Amino acid sequence: DAGVHSKAWYAATCDRKMAEDALYRSNKDGSFLIRKSSGQDSQQPYTLVVFYNRRVYNVPIRFIESTRQYALGREKSGEERFDSVAEIVENHQRTSLVLIDSQNNTKDSTKLKHIVRVS
Repeated sequence: DAGVHSKAWYAATCDRKMAEDALYRSNKDGSFLIRKSSGQDSQQPYTLVVFYNRRVYNVPIRFIESTRQYALGREKSGEERFDSVAEIVENHQRTSLVLIDSQNNTKDSTKLKHIVRVS
């Protein structure tokens, strides 16, 4: 269990569009929530959705079967791994999360600051 179900930032019944709309409405840098990934893939069970600089980023959360841990984004060498999704959130409330925009080839970073609830 990823430790997400009792958390305020977990939007269990939320799809990508609902998540993005909620974050645009919040309009605060560092607003975030976690939703189930659209693909319902065991390798990528969740998505971290973050608002920064008038944009919404959908960051995949991967489950690494071999170590039973979680990591953000595409697999890379030296990546940070966490024992739960909650640990990812707690870590990035303290340290900045790098946001990569592959379309515009830009990098930003923000901390996870404001929990957004989807109504």
